[in-house]
Amino acid sequence: MVLLFLILPDGSRLDDVLEAYLEVGITGATVLDARGMGQILSEEVPIFAGLRSLFPGGETAHHLILSVAEEDKAREALELIQGICGDLGKKGTGIAFTVPVTGVMGLAKEL
Repeated sequence: MVLLFLILPDGSRLDDVLEAYLEVGITGATVLDARGMGQILSEEVPIFAGLRSLFPGGETAHHLILSVAEEDKAREALELIQGICGDLGKKGTGIAFTVPVTGVMGLAKEL
């Protein structure tokens, strides 16, 4: 099992990402509203306000999506995320990664 993290700066893609999760068999995820460093600096630190244009996606809702999944399903989801969000190597498209999970409680088994 792994914990799949997706930082999604383009909130308009959220439904597509969640549908992709379902497509590969990931049936549960937690979606949190998030603010990136660029948003915080440009809104709350006056000296950085003029730098707003340097931080992509500053005007849209960001989301952090967390899901515990089997490793093969997470790998498939990562491939679909690339198709939905574009090249994650480009600035402002998102960040996705997994971390190993050594123990899980509370996940329902699929029938």
